[in-house]
Amino acid sequence: MDNDVIPAASVRTSATRDVSEYSRLVSERFAPLTIDTDRGGRFRGQIRGRSLGELEVFDVRATQHRVERSASVAAVTPRRRYMLHLQTAGVGEMAQDGREATLHPGDMAFYDSDRPYSLSLDDTFRNSILVFPQHLLKLPHHDTQQFSATKIGGSQGFAKMVAPFLRQLSTDMDHLPAHQSARFAHAVVDLVSTVLQEELGSAPGAEPRQHDTMTQLYAFIEEHLASPTLGPQRIAAENFISVRTLHAMFSKTGTSVASWIRHRRLELSRAALANPELDALPIHVLMVRFGFVDAAHFSRTFKTAYGESPTEFRRRTRSA
Repeated sequence: MDNDVIPAASVRTSATRDVSEYSRLVSERFAPLTIDTDRGGRFRGQIRGRSLGELEVFDVRATQHRVERSASVAAVTPRRRYMLHLQTAGVGEMAQDGREATLHPGDMAFYDSDRPYSLSLDDTFRNSILVFPQHLLKLPHHDTQQFSATKIGGSQGFAKMVAPFLRQLSTDMDHLPAHQSARFAHAVVDLVSTVLQEELGSAPGAEPRQHDTMTQLYAFIEEHLASPTLGPQRIAAENFISVRTLHAMFSKTGTSVASWIRHRRLELSRAALANPELDALPIHVLMVRFGFVDAAHFSRTFKTAYGESPTEFRRRTRSA
């Protein structure tokens, strides 16, 4: 098989007529949240998704419903992800950080999975969503807050450039070669980063250099997650900074070095457990791939993060 072609199994499609089940599916793929609808037994929902390494792209359509991610839930279920939303059909209303945006086909908006938000979507809605790690934006987290739930009109230059990429990523996810999809997705994130930096008036200097260092640190951690010796001392030494500087830089992002490593190991473990192509591999083999060495510790950590054990999660994703 051509290594550049994503196998069909990696594109996950879930459809349901039960709003409770739809709420569970959306929570699993994006972040824990609640959904309600006025349609009762006439509700319909479908999510198609594809992983592109660190990024994910989704094509979502459903009948009328409302989505809420509350402050209390967001506080205990951080995802450290941003989401770029392209309205492709119907009308949607988004609210976050005291701002509201009404989106029509072709409009876009950006929001943060770790802060409270709400969405209200009509019967004909369909959207494309690109989900990506916060560190890829190369901007301090506090700087991005002023852009959440701000409509980017379909007639604006940025939307005109980005919308075709995102639309093709979501609608053609079964057919686009892997390298092309990943390139498109990263191009979209790079464009978002560039536009936001220009809006902030970022100038070259110490802050951009620090962003470059953080990007380097994230990449190093990602490359060495399988190593049980990965920790602050090694990361600092191999990236030519002090341990104190390392901790200070991560503190500015709202997390710690250890928390970030644990988060990434868990996210990758969870993705592997959800992949039916890896069913032949026992859980204890998969966990070692991502730096876990003790099965009991892995099970406890996984359950604390996701509310169920690795075995329960794998079994549930197969029966869904």
